[in-house]
Amino acid sequence: MSHQNVRSSDLIGSDRVEGTAVYGSNGDKIGTVERVLIEKRGGQARDVEISVGSFLGMGGELHSLPWEKFDYNTDLGGYQLDVTEDQLKGAPTYKESERDTAYDRDYQTRSYDYWAVTPYW
Repeated sequence: MSHQNVRSSDLIGSDRVEGTAVYGSNGDKIGTVERVLIEKRGGQARDVEISVGSFLGMGGELHSLPWEKFDYNTDLGGYQLDVTEDQLKGAPTYKESERDTAYDRDYQTRSYDYWAVTPYW
């Protein structure tokens, strides 16, 4: 498949999502995609972990947000959230050393409640 066909496809490889910039509702960059969390049985992307406030991949905090909060913006060349940076700062978070938190149902419940998204489970 040619490079042009890959770019025009509705599908995207996970390697092309990780590292993609994340922008807030005002168009300012607020983070970077770290990983996409996929439901094992259904195969659907459910959550996206983003890094906010890190420098060269160090420090900062991690947030796992429902996939429904993300929209790819071709003009920005990244994912755009319908939230502000202040809203993100108030959202449930965890540190790099606590990455398994993204799989914790209590954390997921807090996150989905905070973002007012109906849980997939």
